[in-house]
Amino acid sequence: MLTVLAFIFTIGLLVTVHEYGHFQVAKWCGVKVLKFSVGFGKPLWSKRFGQDQTEFIIAAIPLGGYVKMLGEEQSTQDDEFVSHDMARALNRQSVGKRMAIVLAGPLANLLLAIVLYWALFMTGTVGMRPIVGKVIENSPAAASSISTGDMLQRINGKDVATWQDARWLLLKESLKNKRVEIQAINRKQEIHFYQIDASSLTDEDVNRDILDKLGLTIYQPNIPARIGEIIKGSPADIAGLKSNDLVLAANQISVSDWESFVKEIRLNFNQAVDVLVQREDREIHLTVRPEPVIENEKTIGRIGAAFKMEQSELDHYFVTSHYSVLGALSKAIEKTWDTALFSLNMLGNMVLGQVSWKGMSGPVTIASYAGQSADMGIKVFVGFLALISISIGVLNLLPIPILDGGHFMYYMVEFFIGKPVSEAAINIGQKIGFFLLACMMVLALYNDMYKLTTG
Repeated sequence: MLTVLAFIFTIGLLVTVHEYGHFQVAKWCGVKVLKFSVGFGKPLWSKRFGQDQTEFIIAAIPLGGYVKMLGEEQSTQDDEFVSHDMARALNRQSVGKRMAIVLAGPLANLLLAIVLYWALFMTGTVGMRPIVGKVIENSPAAASSISTGDMLQRINGKDVATWQDARWLLLKESLKNKRVEIQAINRKQEIHFYQIDASSLTDEDVNRDILDKLGLTIYQPNIPARIGEIIKGSPADIAGLKSNDLVLAANQISVSDWESFVKEIRLNFNQAVDVLVQREDREIHLTVRPEPVIENEKTIGRIGAAFKMEQSELDHYFVTSHYSVLGALSKAIEKTWDTALFSLNMLGNMVLGQVSWKGMSGPVTIASYAGQSADMGIKVFVGFLALISISIGVLNLLPIPILDGGHFMYYMVEFFIGKPVSEAAINIGQKIGFFLLACMMVLALYNDMYKLTTG
């Protein structure tokens, strides 16, 4: 239910923002808007508002929307035309105004991403410090001599504060460069420079965890197996585990730290695990049944409980980044621009065959991530919304007929040749656009189903 609601909210919000961009700029340009629909198909609710009596619609299929303006078609023989409205038809506006209207939807999505990131950066983002754990043998990282305990500081000259930063920069830089330079500081506070050879990465690897492929793992401190936060309704909650319980054993196997407890839980999905805990001054036996989840193409067990650490320990391994109002805005613009360019770069590499098309996802994957991110908290969900909003904005800017980018392409041709593109050319373009979009949708749905059935 959470997944369904999160998906509907995500698509509803992003489509509404996109169509509102078209709607508002059309109004500013003096164009009469006839309909504003969120969703396709049969209307579930509709009402007319405003001086122009624009019909606002919520339709049954929440996978898109549209804004219908007076005079969108080349012909002006539509019954909707009346003489005093002729000047307000879309096709009677200057090419500059039409360009502004068609670009407003994608730009509204990008603006939404900036606002969401701005809010996140102002309230503060928490991440794990990029301290290297075990270096995988015979990996690019091992060949570079990077060591356990090193903390990453810069990647190809760009600052790194968290593992999230490191994962993002390693993915971007490995696509552009065969060698990635890492600046790190070791436990003795000595600065070292490492060269990681990324030439062995394949197009399949960029769709997976880049850290694992390069041979880097996140440092796992020796954390006592003390229960912290418990998700309501989770296997841990159902079994009777409580915050501050110290786990002593699982399935009669002694537990010395959190990692060994997690290892036992991960191995026993859908199986009863006998857990011995110390609660205050007494020992209690409980039975927990880990639920199965998919992680890195493997099924593991999870009980929905976090570990508990002292604040001093948390401060050593986690960092909170706060920004001023202007600093957060600058960071949000940079993040949105960077992500949009990376998305375009990935699409270009897919077209050129340099990156696998398996990375393209559709509504099933979006729904799954919407539910997972909503379950992880409001900040994670807001970050997810920003990322999907950027994706929708970038997708609609592609020069494919029937998309906003395709219409913008027509207007650019009109701007340079001094007359509109012929109706015959537009009809051909529409057919090509529908075909390309259908191919993309089929591929995205195939990838969704493949991931769903194979993990």
